[in-house]
Amino acid sequence: MTKKLSITIGRQYGSGGKDIGERLGELLGFRVYDKELLFMAAQKNGINPDALRRVDEKATNSLLYTLAVGSSLYGARHFGVDVPINDQLFITQTDIIKKAAEEENCIFVGRCADYVLRNYPHRISIFVHADKEWRVQRIAEELNIDRAEALALITKTDKRRINYYNFYTGKKWGKCENYHIAIDSSMLGIEGAAQMIADVARRYMAEMPDDEA
Repeated sequence: MTKKLSITIGRQYGSGGKDIGERLGELLGFRVYDKELLFMAAQKNGINPDALRRVDEKATNSLLYTLAVGSSLYGARHFGVDVPINDQLFITQTDIIKKAAEEENCIFVGRCADYVLRNYPHRISIFVHADKEWRVQRIAEELNIDRAEALALITKTDKRRINYYNFYTGKKWGKCENYHIAIDSSMLGIEGAAQMIADVARRYMAEMPDDEA
């Protein structure tokens, strides 16, 4: 049986991490998981997808994390705790990520996937960052807003992602030790970054032995 490769992409807002992930999926023929994880989680838990959108990549304000430190959020269920929707989403997305990684070659954008798959042997963890002015220009053009609005949105979104990642993983978002590769998309552009990661993935897969039948 052929082993499966997972590629995880953490990203600064405006750095093009989502676009890089989608292009990478095209180059490698891998399935890309991003916002669709929300809908899969909603379907699995019977929760309104709109409610999940409001808490996507946002940490809860509950004490659940204190209960879960050193083990798993699943443990909270045994304490009779009403699990906040943020945590329900994280738990369900974790299930989906792990299951997908076992079944197919895939790319995960955000959702702490590098942490979720930290013990998975065949993965490449990427963090995409970029020059702030480059990000500001991209967001301003994409959303048709002025520079000040784009800068404020970048600051707010990055802060939310930092809080989410640090809260659920106990690690530091964007810290190089947490990833195999950090890439500056403002240097290579979306296509160049995707091509570079694809080259690394192909090299990795070429040297990755198959499981014994």
